[in-house]
Amino acid sequence: MTAQEQMKKMLDELMGTQRDGARPGDEIKFSDDRVCKSYLMGLCPHELFNNTKMDLGPCNKIHEAALKADFELASKKRDYGYDVDQMEHLESFIKDCDRKIQIAKKRLEETQDDHQHVPEAQAVHDLAEQIGKKLAEAEAVGAEGKVEESMELMKEVEDLKSKKRMAEDIYRESVPSSSLQQQKLRVCEVCAAYLSLYDNDRRLADHFGGKLHMGFIKIRDRLKELQEGVAKKRSEREMERMRRREERERERAQEKMEREKRMREREREREKERSRRRRSRSRSRERRRRRRSRSRSRSRSRSRSGSKSRTKTNRTSSRRSRSRSRSASPKKRSKSPRRSPSGSRSRSRS
Repeated sequence: MTAQEQMKKMLDELMGTQRDGARPGDEIKFSDDRVCKSYLMGLCPHELFNNTKMDLGPCNKIHEAALKADFELASKKRDYGYDVDQMEHLESFIKDCDRKIQIAKKRLEETQDDHQHVPEAQAVHDLAEQIGKKLAEAEAVGAEGKVEESMELMKEVEDLKSKKRMAEDIYRESVPSSSLQQQKLRVCEVCAAYLSLYDNDRRLADHFGGKLHMGFIKIRDRLKELQEGVAKKRSEREMERMRRREERERERAQEKMEREKRMREREREREKERSRRRRSRSRSRERRRRRRSRSRSRSRSRSRSGSKSRTKTNRTSSRRSRSRSRSASPKKRSKSPRRSPSGSRSRSRS
C-alpha cells in the first residue's frame, strides 16, 4: 500500500464517507446488505486469519473504512442490532473449528496408544501450554516497553520449565521405553492445531503467541462477550415486554373498572329516570282519576238538577194543560146548542 493510499484510509477511518462533501445518492451505505457487519463491529475472521494456514481468503462482502466510521458515528444515536449478525457469523465459524477439533481428536485416538492419556502425559502438556502462554505474554509486554513486567513473566517461565522437566522425568518412568519413541500429539482446544509432547519452548511460544492461536482466542472472547450482551439485551427486551404487558393489563383493568362504574352510574340514572317516570305516571293517573271523579260528580249533579227542572217543567206544563182544558170545556158546551138549529134546519130542508 502506497503512502497516498494509507493517508486516504486514515482519513476515511477518521472522517467517514463524507470527508469530501455529500455523497451521491447511489453510493453504498453501511446499512446495505452487501457490507460486512462483522467488519463494521471490528472483527471479521477473513481479515483476522490473513496469511495463516487457515486463511479464509477475501471476504465476499464489502470492507470499507469510511463505512465503518459512518457506522461508529451513527451507532452512538441508535442500536442497529449488528451484534446479533456478528454473533451468528462467529458462532458458525467457531462451530466449524470445534468440529475440526473433534475430528482430529478421534483420528489421534485411532492412531496413538493409550499412554498418551495417562495423567503424567497430561501434566507435561499442561505445563508446556503454560510456558508457551507466558513466553508469548512476556514478548508482547516487552514489545510495549514494559520491561519489568516482562522480567517477572520470564521468572515465572523459568519456574514452569523446572516443573516441566520434573514432570517429563516422571512420565518417562511411567511408560515403556518403546512408547517413548513415538511422537505424542494432542489437539489444541482453541485453534485445532497439533501440539507435540516434545515441542520445545520456542515452538510452544510461537504457537500460543502466534496469529492463528491469538486470533481464535480473540474470536472466542468476542463471541462470549456478544452472547452475554445479546442475552442481556434479550432479557431486557423481555422484561420491557413484560412490563408493557403488565401496564396494558393494568390499563385494561382500569378501563374495565371505569366502564363498569359508568355502566353502574348509567343504570342508576336509568333507574332514577324510570322511578321518576313511574311517579309521574302515577301522579298523572291520580290526576286523571280525580278529574274523572269530579266530572262524574258534576255530571251527576247536572243530571239531578236537570231531572228536577224537567220535573218542574212537566208539572208546570201539566198544570197549564189542565187549566187550558178546563177553560176550553165550557166553550165547547156553549157552542153545541148553536149547532142544533142548523142541524135541524138542515134536516128540515131535507
